Amino acid sequence: MKDCHVHTKISHDGISTIDEYLDVAKEKGVDEITFTEHYDIYDGLKTNLKTLDVEYYKKEYLKHKDDTKLKTNFGIEIGLQPDILEQIKDMLEKYKFDFIIGSSHITCKKDMAMDKSFFEKITRREAYLKYFKEVLENIKLYTDEFDVYGHLDYVVRYGGYNIKRIEYEEFREILDDILINLIKKEKGLEINTSGIRYGLELPHPNIEILKRFKELGGKIITIGSDAHNVNDLASHFDVAYDLLEYVGFDEIAVFHERKPSFVKIKELKK
Repeated sequence: MKDCHVHTKISHDGISTIDEYLDVAKEKGVDEITFTEHYDIYDGLKTNLKTLDVEYYKKEYLKHKDDTKLKTNFGIEIGLQPDILEQIKDMLEKYKFDFIIGSSHITCKKDMAMDKSFFEKITRREAYLKYFKEVLENIKLYTDEFDVYGHLDYVVRYGGYNIKRIEYEEFREILDDILINLIKKEKGLEINTSGIRYGLELPHPNIEILKRFKELGGKIITIGSDAHNVNDLASHFDVAYDLLEYVGFDEIAVFHERKPSFVKIKELKK
């Protein structure tokens, strides 16, 4: 298995070290890990969190680059926001990553996981539309600064709503716009299996969105556990493989030097 979304304690919310992941990978059936530490810019937010020290991350990663235990890749998960494009570009000029996940953690200058005021005085539908509109804005604005969009329906984790699922028909217009723009830019979607750990029953995004991505011509899919500790490395990948095959995908992508290599799902299931 190839886990393309892994956080270590270098990320503000990570628990395990690079060494600890390397030690358990083989027994979990993982032969390749792409580390993707969080890079979020917190300008304008009330928070004690600080933006990732990428230089420190790079140095720590390079200590293990030639480790013979398994193949590793130097990735990053960038929290995209419409007003930080130049800051992201400046950072990426200094560092060469294998893989970049674009995500929306901070929307309308609110970190949804920590600031529930994002959801106040609006309906569930209004909150989800507000989130998706900024996702779409990011996709249109950013080009070379990400390879796949991570946990596309991330917003369902938060808000405290009883329905923790995106019904595709309810948001068809904007979801189609998002997926079409991803495909036009030759970007991919991530299947993020942490959705199961968060009690959503399915990975991010759900099967309806995956199916529509396939119908519209989407080809690039990566799989990541979004692990923050070794226990979650490659968790529920069997579910992700089955979902992808059900939808009609027969391969996934793994990025090296920002270029996708494709691996047959049936080979990964052996």
